[in-house]
Amino acid sequence: MKITNIAVGSCTIACHESSGKGADVLLVHANSLSAREYQRQLESPLGETHHLVAIDLPGHGQSSNAPDPVTTYTFPGYADVITGVATQLGLEQAIFVGWSLGGCAVLEAAPRLSEAAGFLIFGSSPIGIPAAMDEAFLPHPAMRVISNVELTEAELTWFLDCVFKPGTVIPDLFKEDVRRTDGQARSNLIRSVQLGKYRDQVNVVAYLRKPLAIVHGEEDQIVNAAYISKLAIPTLWRGELQIIKGAGHAPNWEQPEQFNAVLEEFIEDTRTR
Repeated sequence: MKITNIAVGSCTIACHESSGKGADVLLVHANSLSAREYQRQLESPLGETHHLVAIDLPGHGQSSNAPDPVTTYTFPGYADVITGVATQLGLEQAIFVGWSLGGCAVLEAAPRLSEAAGFLIFGSSPIGIPAAMDEAFLPHPAMRVISNVELTEAELTWFLDCVFKPGTVIPDLFKEDVRRTDGQARSNLIRSVQLGKYRDQVNVVAYLRKPLAIVHGEEDQIVNAAYISKLAIPTLWRGELQIIKGAGHAPNWEQPEQFNAVLEEFIEDTRTR
């Protein structure tokens, strides 16, 4: 795996690339985490076969903090980064994968990614305008601190407890990534959603022309699968959510073999269309 730093707008973006030469796949991480949480894809047989590129969003991981937090730390701001990376690295025809916040950012960018092979989101609920948060997401103590600029160690634990299935010991690297994250990324994102400063994602999935796979951890404590199942998604891959057993909000980490198999199948299906 190699790490390349590229300039996108006013930010320096770290891009973590696998060794594979097959289909291009661009991976976007969740709120307050980083590309490191995709290491079980990047350093797997999937990454050895296909060209996976996991990016650190501004204010996360090894990327720079945003000079303009109010503009950058939003779904449109993150979409600009996704499309900018895709253009500079020649990934316009890639499969775009987004986890949680990353899934919403990918959907924000989707109308601008006309050459994409397909889209896969997981741990993510498409939100309309206004956002029906009580329907799209399940109640969890972490929702009380998700917009905090600063997190105490207790709040950090609440924040990460919701990422895994109940009873999981939180890996240190997840804690490190939350501590590293620019706290303004959390506060500005939530504020922008409250103000409706994003693309209506319910409308995006209703009119999407490319295949959209939606993966869901069976024990996800945040996303309401029943809400997603009610949405109109004409291009939904296989016509239903892809459930990962034994996983919570982070199936890519908790059950990587299952997750990687689903992603591999989606790659093959989009290549034969």
